[in-house]
Amino acid sequence: MSKRIYLASPHMGSEELKFVQEAFETNWIAPMGPNVNFFETEMANYIGINASAALSSGTAAIHLALKSLNIKENDIVFCSTLTFSASCNPIIYQGAIPVFIDSEYESYNMCPKALEKAFIEAKEKNQIPKAVIVVNLYGQSADLDKIKEICDRYNVPIIEDAAESLGATYKGRQSGTIGEMGIYSFNGNKIITTSGGGMLVSNNEIAIQKAKFWATQSRENERHYEHLELGFNYRMSNVVAGIGRGQLKKLDERIEQKKAIYDTYKNEFKDIDEIEMMPVCDYGRPNYWLSVMTLKEGCKVEPLDIILALEKENIESRPVWKPMHLQPFYKNCKFVSIVDGNKSVAEDLFLRGICLPSDTKMSKEDMNKIIKIIKGLF
Repeated sequence: MSKRIYLASPHMGSEELKFVQEAFETNWIAPMGPNVNFFETEMANYIGINASAALSSGTAAIHLALKSLNIKENDIVFCSTLTFSASCNPIIYQGAIPVFIDSEYESYNMCPKALEKAFIEAKEKNQIPKAVIVVNLYGQSADLDKIKEICDRYNVPIIEDAAESLGATYKGRQSGTIGEMGIYSFNGNKIITTSGGGMLVSNNEIAIQKAKFWATQSRENERHYEHLELGFNYRMSNVVAGIGRGQLKKLDERIEQKKAIYDTYKNEFKDIDEIEMMPVCDYGRPNYWLSVMTLKEGCKVEPLDIILALEKENIESRPVWKPMHLQPFYKNCKFVSIVDGNKSVAEDLFLRGICLPSDTKMSKEDMNKIIKIIKGLF
């Protein structure tokens, strides 16, 4: 069988090993340690924000963001529907109630018009949400000025889920820094990885310090183990943070590599009328984490045809995220869209979309092979 071509896999270098080696040589493996402190500082400096907390996952970061905003049982939280379940599962952890908001075709992200509609309906029922989780999908920022204007009008804070968009920008500002709290993921498939991990960021330094306290089992500063609050085992280890420090040095290079992959697909498929690449909005720069395309309505080639054709050659691709309001676990949750009829924007993108191989280790030959297979279906 031919070598495996992945959708997106870790791209490691020598810098990571240097920091990990230091952790081994000093026997500072866990918990926390110098690499954790440096990684937090280096990330805060890169994105231009006051404070950050290195955690065990992006999911943990969202959970602590909700806790920081005092989200409690039966509170309402609005959330993008077109996303991975990690964006909304922490709402349930807090006993709160998710309301899902549809996407827009312009960015694939949360539709400001649908958000406005959701707020109007919520106000009529005296059920204003306590927070809005906005997901920056596939590496591109949502139109946050429009979304923030609506949220500010109702005095509702934004949690910016930038798990997929580290290094992207919105009107010159770094993705993840525009909401009250921002989160990143360093899962193995992300643009940089720590093997597993995440980060919570904010200009509210007091909130970040409190999040670090919760993330270390809410242990009080006593000789013995003293706990006045419920805590969590959410802090990042010193070894994992060392990987992150080395990876962060390569982030700008990875963004350029991801952009080159997207541009290659866009150029190669420009003459196939049925294929449309995910739009790039002019208000910012994506990090091009995954190159996504959709097939026009009525196209004889189905997304599954492409996925299976690539799979046959040991090449990984995937459908677009299945919207949360269509997931069996969340089927009873409220969903808001401005689309009349049965098919929302998010569902339409799910049915017509494909995430193409976007691994930064792919060779030119790998790219040519993928493109040839897809073109052959048309």
